[in-house]
Amino acid sequence: MPLPYRSAHQELHYLDRAGWLRAAVLGANDGIVSVASLIVGVAAADPGRAAILVAGAAGLAAGAMSMAAGEYVSVSSQYDVERADIARETQALKDTPEDEERELASLYESRGLSPRTAALVAHELTQKDALAAHVRDELGLSEVHAANPLQAAFASGLTFTLAAAVPLAAAALAPEGMILPAVVACTLLSLAGLGALGAHAGGAPKLRATARVLFWGAAAMAITAGVGRVFGVSV
Repeated sequence: MPLPYRSAHQELHYLDRAGWLRAAVLGANDGIVSVASLIVGVAAADPGRAAILVAGAAGLAAGAMSMAAGEYVSVSSQYDVERADIARETQALKDTPEDEERELASLYESRGLSPRTAALVAHELTQKDALAAHVRDELGLSEVHAANPLQAAFASGLTFTLAAAVPLAAAALAPEGMILPAVVACTLLSLAGLGALGAHAGGAPKLRATARVLFWGAAAMAITAGVGRVFGVSV
């Protein structure tokens, strides 16, 4: 009995990481940038170390909860939309199965298959699992891209907390009078590492990702420091 064919060409893809990686990078970037900017703004107004640390700790706690809750709510909304579309597709398959098969065939034909081949593919996939075929090829959904609210909330909240602790630790450990430059330097180094790490995890070019994260992080700190310096108050 011949063995089933196995392709010798195995490609490495990173799409299965897209959901949690997006939430993790967003959480980490927001954690570093928001808490560092808060600390820089407060430090630019020249208060004592205690006020800076209180502001940073409050920003970390509030930000982590906000990120986790925001990710959960937004991804849950996406999940609800996906479930509603699948429910409508399930009902359509029960009510008008022939029309749904023709719709599937026309979809394949629009992607380049001949009418005969498209009809054959649509028929065979319908016989195997009609709903899976429509969910995948008509709605564009798959297990890889399916919304996962808890995963997104956990990844975002955890990475926000870990990342936000970096500028907070720098503020706590820096000598008196050196808090502002220490936090800025530590934050820029952390952002560079985050950009490179996120690009590596997703198999993307590192230089562009790192430059993008550094630019927006530096801009956020500069604007907040300017506000603190001009108004001379905690922001």
